[in-house]
Amino acid sequence: MNRAAASDLAIDVRGLNKHFGAKHVVKDVSLQVRRGEIFGFLGPNGSGKTTCIRMLCGLLRPDSGSGTCLGADIVRESAEIKPRVGYMTQRFSFWEDLSIRENLEFVARMYGMRDREQAVQRALEELGLADRSAQLAGTLSGGWKQRLALAACLLHEPQLLLLDEPTAGVDPSARRDFWEELHRLAARGISVLVSTHYMDEAERCHKLAYIAWGKLLAQGNAEEVIDSVGLSTWAIYGENLVGLADRLRGQPGVAQTVAFGTALHVSGTDALALRSTLQALSSEPGLRIEPIGTSLEEVFVYLMKDAPSDEDPRAGRP
Repeated sequence: MNRAAASDLAIDVRGLNKHFGAKHVVKDVSLQVRRGEIFGFLGPNGSGKTTCIRMLCGLLRPDSGSGTCLGADIVRESAEIKPRVGYMTQRFSFWEDLSIRENLEFVARMYGMRDREQAVQRALEELGLADRSAQLAGTLSGGWKQRLALAACLLHEPQLLLLDEPTAGVDPSARRDFWEELHRLAARGISVLVSTHYMDEAERCHKLAYIAWGKLLAQGNAEEVIDSVGLSTWAIYGENLVGLADRLRGQPGVAQTVAFGTALHVSGTDALALRSTLQALSSEPGLRIEPIGTSLEEVFVYLMKDAPSDEDPRAGRP
């Protein structure tokens, strides 16, 4: 990669590995995030997403691997990265007995900012918090707490935002507003790496990566991720779809069956075998079977179905 292309990357890491004792949490992860890009990081709980994020911003040292974040080496120059990154954790971590403004002023002092008053006022106005600035943080709804957390991330005008499941437990309207704000920030050239479990959010990212067992299983834009898995998908309409799903499991070509409203979506990577299996059902009365495009959600259900959770003893296997 030439120097001009490299300068366009906010994150460029290769072969990252991390162990916690005998548990190999992150395995040879490589990824690139361009400046002004929203990069979605998806995967089941315990898959290594948070550990990756912490290594990228210098909070954790990788056991092996290399790369840069905002042009600084993630191992040797981590101190240079931290002041230029905004990190939003999964849990609300502000002081509930302080007002919104007091929380932001405290964070600004922690950053050692000289223009604290102006920065706080700017953040309040940009995130729509000015009218609530005197409200105690502990009385805010999930959506407003989310706005406060994002405002705190933006106080020092970072070049990169690392957001760890920022919309968990937030209502759909607040999630939509949050993502509108992320796209405004990306348009200003701020890069965003966001982990999420929501497929509608994944579809709003410029690029995606799916991680399970600590490994990246798929990476690219939504269309590239869907194509990379190679699923063929059909929709079946009719009665007793639950019973039909039980009958289809394990049949030639059938990798998964997923209920979507009034339809049963059946997918598999062997398109010919799947077609043959479903054509055998076509003579059954009351069933309508048709091919459909594979959705991102179907791809991630497919990738997730064998992913072990934290409690699964397989999760600790290298």
